[in-house]
Amino acid sequence: MNQEHHVSALVLRTVPLFAPLTEDERVLIAQAVRRIAVRRGATIIQAGELSKSLYIILSGEAKVVMRDKKGDEVILAIMRPGDYFGEMRLIDDRPRSASVVAREASELLTLSQDDFLACLREHAELLLTVTRSLVRRLRDADRQITNLALLDVYGRVAQLLLSEARDVDGERVVGTRLSKQDIANMVGASREMVSRVMKDLEARRFIEMRDNHIVVRELFLHDD
Repeated sequence: MNQEHHVSALVLRTVPLFAPLTEDERVLIAQAVRRIAVRRGATIIQAGELSKSLYIILSGEAKVVMRDKKGDEVILAIMRPGDYFGEMRLIDDRPRSASVVAREASELLTLSQDDFLACLREHAELLLTVTRSLVRRLRDADRQITNLALLDVYGRVAQLLLSEARDVDGERVVGTRLSKQDIANMVGASREMVSRVMKDLEARRFIEMRDNHIVVRELFLHDD
């Protein structure tokens, strides 16, 4: 990772975490934030390490991963521009619980623990935003656990596609380029099983593969 200089308050205006702040407040935070560039495949955070920084994605994507008992990769989440990670380590001082790896060349902002906690103390809006994020992640974790316990592979793949789809020009599109192996790692199944499920979903016109993206069809969204 290559560390660069401070960023401008103009850059922080585009970051949802800092959007509620005034321009003067963003100017102060800009003095503490650093911008870094990471290559595809680079490990940004290593599970078990004791580093103390908050990371915010400006561009690119990263995946939150752990290893199961067999040593296979399990993808817990895909992080996109505007998302941030690493805040739990800054709050509870425990080792990193998972690794974060760049899925493509990315630019990130990083904020040290002291500066992060100072921001939380001085800006109630940030504290509320971070709290909401933690609650959302707990709910996502609960949903993943429930899906793994109660749904078959077909149901887990369908649920993943529905949750990852975003509105793009009137269509629901999984904008993140998820390979079948990525999906398998996220739903706890083999690549072969995921391939069969995806082929069936496409044959039944629930999804459409288009330019390396997955379009979720209206029929799928309202199927009973």
